[in-house]
Amino acid sequence: MDADQLKDQAARAAVALIADGMRVGLGTGSTAAFAVHAIAERLGPGFRIVGVPTSQQTADLARSLGVPLAELDDVEALDVTIDGADEIDLATFNVIKGAGGALLREKLVARATVRQVIVGDEGKVSARGLTKVVPVEVVSFGARHTARALERLGARPVLRTRDGAPFVTDGGNHIYDCDLGLLADPPGLAAAIKGLPGVVEHGLFIDLVHAIIVAGADGVQTYQR
Repeated sequence: MDADQLKDQAARAAVALIADGMRVGLGTGSTAAFAVHAIAERLGPGFRIVGVPTSQQTADLARSLGVPLAELDDVEALDVTIDGADEIDLATFNVIKGAGGALLREKLVARATVRQVIVGDEGKVSARGLTKVVPVEVVSFGARHTARALERLGARPVLRTRDGAPFVTDGGNHIYDCDLGLLADPPGLAAAIKGLPGVVEHGLFIDLVHAIIVAGADGVQTYQR
């Protein structure tokens, strides 16, 4: 199977956890898109849900498929959120997210959910901790000064661009993709980054994930925290 087939398998296993009447967080990215499609296929008598999208991209996809939507402030809490990840550490249940540029809204939704479920193919699982670049969302004012502060934390920040211009998030901010090598202390790093003036949010999801579903050559595996 190719990566897309594995992502679809993992997404469908996660969607099977959703019950009628639930309020569901809808993640952003290629794997989360498979989950939105699977939810749309189940809609009908006996299965009605309300989705809260984590990005405009996901909102547009959900609307095109007829998935009912609400804003985050319209619900008291979410029963479950299904989202992908750029890298997964099964030993700690910490993940890196943000390649799709929606890390701020994804984190807001994650903090409002009872059960955060991360789905992905086996290629997203790291055997030695978190190693991929960490996206950091920053306000555009003084962004270069914020980048220098990130450098002092040991990062090698690269401004994310699109079509030759700085990438702009749904919140109107910029993103620096920060190479930090193997993360020795993800919780400590997360706190240090968040404490910098100019930083809005980062892609380290620490102590937020309740279940991880991974599809690979040996089938679909579910890990519970």
